[in-house]
Amino acid sequence: MEQIQKAKSISIWIFIIPFVAVNTCLIITTQLHFLIDAPYRIFSTFPYLDGGVSISRTARYFPTYLIFKPAMFLTTYLLIKYWIYSANIVNHFEENHKYKKKILFFGIASAIALTIHAIFLGIKFDNDLYKLFRRVIMLSFIVFEIVAQTYLVITLYSFRQKLENYINNIFLKFKIILVSTLIIVALISIPIISLPGDEIFGFNLKFLKHALEWDYFIGVISFYLLTFYMWKKS
Repeated sequence: MEQIQKAKSISIWIFIIPFVAVNTCLIITTQLHFLIDAPYRIFSTFPYLDGGVSISRTARYFPTYLIFKPAMFLTTYLLIKYWIYSANIVNHFEENHKYKKKILFFGIASAIALTIHAIFLGIKFDNDLYKLFRRVIMLSFIVFEIVAQTYLVITLYSFRQKLENYINNIFLKFKIILVSTLIIVALISIPIISLPGDEIFGFNLKFLKHALEWDYFIGVISFYLLTFYMWKKS
């Protein structure tokens, strides 16, 4: 089926492009200091573990934003195509499936939120309402993306017998485990990330927030890596 092969072919790029872009920004900020102005250099951190810097902090200054923003815009385009293909796949096997429109809506909404986040990244505006707006956009991307992924795996699992010739069920189960983990972590961490300050009851939350951000980023895009391996070759 053509739509399956299209979804498979772009899913790997939805993983590779943001992974390479974000980690390139990290390497420039922490290692290639000759490329970045002194005030923006970061030393001795591996944020996946120690939360020493946020993703936005590594991507908002010259020249890293020249890498990050185009990569996010390209990822947005691929995400929109991916969710359209996914909705078409569902429509092919279950024309009137109750989740088909929800998959498309939340998937495209997550892509649009990612674009808005990339556009406003690095724009300085000392206003509480603006800061709230950026925080809401980032949380919207996370929520819409996880909801879309959840609806899709539930839908595919509901008619998995029809997909026997197209799908590797082991990777479908991996996706279910991944999405379930992302939901649990989101329910626990979103209230923490949403706090306006970096301290609560005398405990510094900044490093925890940053580590969660990096690790959750890997979890979200890993969904698309599993998609690539889930669909069988034609």
